[in-house]
Amino acid sequence: MKITAIETLRTEEFANVLWVRVHTDAGIIGLGETFYGAGAVAAHIHDTLAGRLIGRNPLHIEALSKEMVNLPMAQSSTGVEYRAASAIDIALWDIFGKLCDQPVHQMLGGLCRERLRIYNTCAGTRYVSSSNIRPVSNWNLGETSGPYEDLDAFMTDAGALAEDLLDNGIDAMKIWPFDPIANETGGLYLTAEQMRRGLESFEKIRKAVGDRIDIMVEFHSLWNLPAAKMIAKELEPYKPMWFEDPIRMNSPQALAEYARSTDVWVCASETLGSRWPYKDMLDRDALSVAMVDLCWSGGLTEGRKIAALAETWHRPFAPHDCIGPVGFAAAVHMSFSQPNTLIQESVRAFYRGWYTQLVTAVPRIEGGYVYPMEGPGLGVELKSDVFARTDLMRRISEI
Repeated sequence: MKITAIETLRTEEFANVLWVRVHTDAGIIGLGETFYGAGAVAAHIHDTLAGRLIGRNPLHIEALSKEMVNLPMAQSSTGVEYRAASAIDIALWDIFGKLCDQPVHQMLGGLCRERLRIYNTCAGTRYVSSSNIRPVSNWNLGETSGPYEDLDAFMTDAGALAEDLLDNGIDAMKIWPFDPIANETGGLYLTAEQMRRGLESFEKIRKAVGDRIDIMVEFHSLWNLPAAKMIAKELEPYKPMWFEDPIRMNSPQALAEYARSTDVWVCASETLGSRWPYKDMLDRDALSVAMVDLCWSGGLTEGRKIAALAETWHRPFAPHDCIGPVGFAAAVHMSFSQPNTLIQESVRAFYRGWYTQLVTAVPRIEGGYVYPMEGPGLGVELKSDVFARTDLMRRISEI
């Protein structure tokens, strides 16, 4: 079997999402995805990677994975090179599963569990939908374009949101109410009044539902170390499950100091890239939970190595999702195949909303649990409507 063409697709409406289709001479087409800088990633795929991959055997996944990042500027990052490699790698695993008539989780080693607990990332329908993905500016507060405007909800009535999630069987939620304050201060400091404002959502949740729901706290790497430690101390009485990206993920020493300052788990993070930064963090006991985005870190090939690395250090693994429907499906396959998976991120505003506009299937979520994807490969394809969109930008490189 040989790769005969590599195709990229993106739309104006979903400006950050890039889909990749890898065509073969056997007629099997693999589907992959990445997120952010879609135009730049597509250019790298066609200008650099297509010439290296077309004519190669798509089943030589490890060799091709190394080939794609064996470049001067592709060094353990989440930049264009790694995002391009991630999308193609996911497509290669899709081909492998389709050829063997097995789901990707089986190709990765098989199911480790029959169902997996999820948490709801409390985003709104149009969260990170534009190419301007700076925190706060893209929140679309006050809009009611979808049935699950959970970001607006946690900023206005977090207690009611927690009750609604529990009514739907979901007993874990991720929120980020300190982001607007970081935007006000540059993440350098916060006053007593600002601290009280940031704590309001947690106060409302605990008052409404007590300890019946776990709370993950996302900080989007917006704070410096002293401020992050100060916030952590004030949040500890609310018993969060983890603190995610409290500072920039570029200093294992600083994150280790942060981790020593709190009893709450530290989650780090989809921004790290390949396994090498994770090893640096693990070496210094800087993280408690290894979070990976398969669409940024090198795909399923690199993702399973990061999961194994975390297991070596006796740490849980928690795949990221707040990007696109194909990446979500890939994350679910990975989650089910790894013995140390703790929980799967999900965004109900997405999987009950715009994901369904674009793909033929989304993972089944019921009662706070996700269930294994069915069918060969990833078990998901782009809907025919996608190919007929007037805002579709499509490019193909072939022999």
